[in-house]
Amino acid sequence: MGVGKIIQLIAVLVAVVAGLWSGFPEAGLVIAILGAVGGWFIAAEDRQRVLIAAIALSVAGISGGLGEVPVIGEHISGVMGSLGSLYAAASVVVILVALYEKLKP
Repeated sequence: MGVGKIIQLIAVLVAVVAGLWSGFPEAGLVIAILGAVGGWFIAAEDRQRVLIAAIALSVAGISGGLGEVPVIGEHISGVMGSLGSLYAAASVVVILVALYEKLKP
């Protein structure tokens, strides 16, 4: 298991914990940093999947439709929102890396 995979696993774990537990004050910053670093290690063949997942998770987190599920709905919405933030940060780096690779001489 490479460094990139370990960072990505830690990032997902932090996003899930931040979504379930609201007592994590700098969760947004940590998620953004881990997402950006994890995005650097995304392979070229997986970039499209990351971008699609970022869109899907952002929509799921913003809509809040899962919040209506009894007992666990708010927790699911929190996790989806955190994962959406994680993937959004990763997608920014994926886009920048793809742009650099396209424009480099």
